[in-house]
Amino acid sequence: MVHIVSLMQPYLFPYLGYFQLIAASGLFILGDSLQYTRRGWINRNRLLVGGKIWQFSFPLEQGSQTQAINERRLSEQMQLSNRRLLHTIRHAYHRAPCYEQVMPLLEEILEHPERNLSHFAEHSIRRICHYIGIDTPMVRASELELAEDIGRDQRLIEAVKQSGGDIYLNPEGGRHLYSPDVFQAHGLELQFLRMDELSYPQFSPDFVPSLSIIDVLMFNPPDEMQRLLGRYTLERPAPSSDLLGEYES
Repeated sequence: MVHIVSLMQPYLFPYLGYFQLIAASGLFILGDSLQYTRRGWINRNRLLVGGKIWQFSFPLEQGSQTQAINERRLSEQMQLSNRRLLHTIRHAYHRAPCYEQVMPLLEEILEHPERNLSHFAEHSIRRICHYIGIDTPMVRASELELAEDIGRDQRLIEAVKQSGGDIYLNPEGGRHLYSPDVFQAHGLELQFLRMDELSYPQFSPDFVPSLSIIDVLMFNPPDEMQRLLGRYTLERPAPSSDLLGEYES
């Protein structure tokens, strides 16, 4: 039986915590049917180039702000853009200890012909998970029978229940979004994943956290990646009623 279920939008080369969330779950739901957010991190991220933070992005075709992620398409220029990204990665990381192992993986991902944003991101996530030894099953939110006329929390609760889960796991950055009381009312438990403070060698005198998984892979072989994937704590938030009692006292 699946106990822990998590759900996130399909990001392209997200940070380490995204993969910690997948590894900590019994089932991971790719939120492909969620609305695309232009200022989010779905199709952009950061690397270190010349010791400085460098942001890269994957160009998209013009689309409506109301479109879901699985309705957005990568630009016709994606192949040229991806070749340029590969060139930058080669230049920036050719001396990294895991370069020879990681570059073929990145080439295979970035040369994939899929232009649907969600499917392209899903392919990259699955390939990276396979490389670092994550075997958590994944499903798409669009494959679940979720009503369109219910709110965000209710859709999430229905997704967890349909998947057979009894715990919903979310990154700690979403603490302000969800109430444990709402989940408890539906027989579910809400937990948050908090990353440990960690570091690894980089091409920077001071460690720069929360970069793309590409940076992590370049400096850490799969066995070390397994150790980093376990560097987190699962936390149970206090019920809202308990917090109210503390405030009133």
